[in-house]
Amino acid sequence: MALEIVLITGMSGSGKSVALRALEDAGYYCVDNLPPELLGAFVALEQQASAERVAIAVDVRSATSLPQVPAQLRALRQQGVVLQSLFLDSTTETLVRRFSETRRRHPLSTNTALDQQHALVEAIELERELLADLREHAQVIDTSVIRASQLQAYVKSLLSAPASQLTLVFESFAFKRGVPVDADYVFDVRMLPNPHYEPGLRDLTGRDEPVIAFLRRQEDVQRMYSRIEAFLDEWLEPLARDHRSYVTVAIGCTGGQHRSVYLVEQLAAAFGARWTTRRRHRELDGR
Repeated sequence: MALEIVLITGMSGSGKSVALRALEDAGYYCVDNLPPELLGAFVALEQQASAERVAIAVDVRSATSLPQVPAQLRALRQQGVVLQSLFLDSTTETLVRRFSETRRRHPLSTNTALDQQHALVEAIELERELLADLREHAQVIDTSVIRASQLQAYVKSLLSAPASQLTLVFESFAFKRGVPVDADYVFDVRMLPNPHYEPGLRDLTGRDEPVIAFLRRQEDVQRMYSRIEAFLDEWLEPLARDHRSYVTVAIGCTGGQHRSVYLVEQLAAAFGARWTTRRRHRELDGR
């Protein structure tokens, strides 16, 4: 049986430790902050021990060695290793708040700057540059506004999908809480009729039958659905041929409760017959 490896990378303060704990709970042997220079030797050792599932966290503390990682990952795949890469990200504002709340020192920060806030932002932006190549080749998970329990559920859900196939992730969100940074495509549906203004529908969601019935009657909603479906129908095959492992389609409305949830549910159901699909409702999950 081929060795399965999950590589966890991402921004400092984005929740990599939480993700690693989720994988440990799922039966993975987990290693934190493995120096990239040791990656090949470590994998060979695990293969000799007949290990089946391993999770490895690599971060900016190994900054000088990070450029080696993409080539190492390609080599491992050529050896038959089943490899999935997850990148945890958050907005700069969120990361600044987290470091301020915990009073942790960013691994790239220095003690020479007089303006600590400015120094922290500079360290975060430098980290983004150093990790940009790893982010480009990974499934990105935006942890800006989700709880630890949601992140653990997201990680387990993504890893339950076949690694050799493109996985289509549909995500609903509220624009008032920001656009997810993990989105490959973003569709704004705030112009559609809003069930929030219907007294009997306000406290329901796009998964409830009365809301579904209301939105199905709206011509604009159905036209929007058809346009998104047609766009994805045209471009998913080329994306799969380009060896993309994940595509995240984010659909946003004002509150992330009705219209975006409805469209995510409908699209996930339609594409589920042809592609491996996952659905997220950022504002509803974990309620």
